Amino acid sequence: MERIIIRDQTIISPFSEPARDLRLLNKQLWLLQRDLLKSYCKGSTEIDSIDELAEKSFVNDRELLVYRDNLYFNAPLIDTFIAHARASRRPCQIAFRASGPLGKGDPSIERHALQLCSGIVRREDVAYLEDGEERRGPVHVADLYYFPDGPSSDLTPLVIDTLSHEMGYYHIPSYMASKGDLTYQIPQRAFLSVESWLHVFMANVLMGVFTQAAAQDVKMGKARLRNIFRWTSEDWRLFPEKLRFSTSAILMRLNPLKEMWRNHFLASPALVKVGKNCSIDPSATIHGPTIIGDNVYIGPGVVIANSIIGSNVNVMQGSQVMLSVVSDRCFLPFNAGLFMTTLMENSMVAQNSTLQMTVVGRNTFIGANNCFTDFNLQNEPIKVMHRGRLVEVNLPVLGSALGHNVKVGSGFIVYPGRVIESNAVIIFDNDKNLIRKTVPGHDLDDMDEGRGEPRRIIYHWPNVYYDPPPRRDEPAAEDPPAMTNGAHPYRNGAAPAVWPAAPEVASEAAVPLDDNRPTVGVSASVRRNDR
Repeated sequence: MERIIIRDQTIISPFSEPARDLRLLNKQLWLLQRDLLKSYCKGSTEIDSIDELAEKSFVNDRELLVYRDNLYFNAPLIDTFIAHARASRRPCQIAFRASGPLGKGDPSIERHALQLCSGIVRREDVAYLEDGEERRGPVHVADLYYFPDGPSSDLTPLVIDTLSHEMGYYHIPSYMASKGDLTYQIPQRAFLSVESWLHVFMANVLMGVFTQAAAQDVKMGKARLRNIFRWTSEDWRLFPEKLRFSTSAILMRLNPLKEMWRNHFLASPALVKVGKNCSIDPSATIHGPTIIGDNVYIGPGVVIANSIIGSNVNVMQGSQVMLSVVSDRCFLPFNAGLFMTTLMENSMVAQNSTLQMTVVGRNTFIGANNCFTDFNLQNEPIKVMHRGRLVEVNLPVLGSALGHNVKVGSGFIVYPGRVIESNAVIIFDNDKNLIRKTVPGHDLDDMDEGRGEPRRIIYHWPNVYYDPPPRRDEPAAEDPPAMTNGAHPYRNGAAPAVWPAAPEVASEAAVPLDDNRPTVGVSASVRRNDR
């Protein structure tokens, strides 16, 4: 089969590059597509539009698979599409059920894939194929085609069921979601047109690691012994695999020579794949489905659940990674937390930082004690910037996106739906919270004879200190001496009680920002009260 790729040059913000070059599930999208199709196709040809296909003489009378290079799909979907298309023996275009008078549409496509999407188009009242039968009605179509004998304009929409499975990671309080549970329509056959950073999040999490969990959940729900008299052919097909998995998990738990972190059926080798030369502390907890690459270090107390960890990754003690993708060469120092988050290659999240439902580009550093939030406390819909305008997304929770080569300092709180574009450096600069100068103190020999302890200065940051704290029956000094040239005026007997507000000082590193327009490459001195 000949593989024809339709180039899509749309730049995805904030990464400043097309979708094909972005990392999804720790692979660039073009490489992910190639690996999924290598058993069907050899070689490839790139074109700018489907209209160019008729101009290629070498594709005449050839079996062709044509797709746009910003499409994300998994193996179950492409295998099903090719099998059904070949069985139909006619030119086909992938399609999905759409809501109409005859019923509801595909839950995963309509609830998630259509958001901010122009590559999946609704067609009204068309003839289509589904399960080998010809039907008529509305469908959603996308740029994935099959031609058995060369190019043809007579295309038949071929409806593929994504086998959506409603899942929620855990029960949450009712004020976080309208029904008390935060659920998603997770497809076993995933399909997505990547046109926004929101789609990068969906491809990695909702239709990536979460899809792997959904597939395992469906398998475990099949072939139950209590329903043996009502088993279908699929139940009988899955029973040997389920029996092997259950037996292996039980033996793993009973074996005292196995790793401590495998002392749970979700940590069995059937669900947790570990690469070569990995060092995993016995006190770590790893639950599947999880894939861990080569040369990975996982420290004490680490918790990893339903995630993908790339090669040459360090996850230090106390860190937690849940429903996330950590790409090659990333580093998580102690107590870093990732939930439904994607890190592209060579990025770092420093200690005590928490990222929730966030997408992080490559070569990006996030400092300590940052929090990327995912919930609007005012119960307002979350909006994201898409193609120059704010657009509401149909998600009750969503984090943020950071581009490539970003550096974020410590102590930031980032609201849902925000974007930090590539090559940005953000430094924390706040007078009320930032200690930016030397804080004066007492001589080590200055003792409080009554208490037998060193006499200390009590600062009420940033403006006032007491030395020592005045008694209630003593008024504070009215005119404290000034400090000049870094000297401590109270060290030679003077003990001021109140330090006045610090004078305005200029900062040569601070740069004012006008709303959403960053000032790049400018050095300016600004007064504190100008910001």
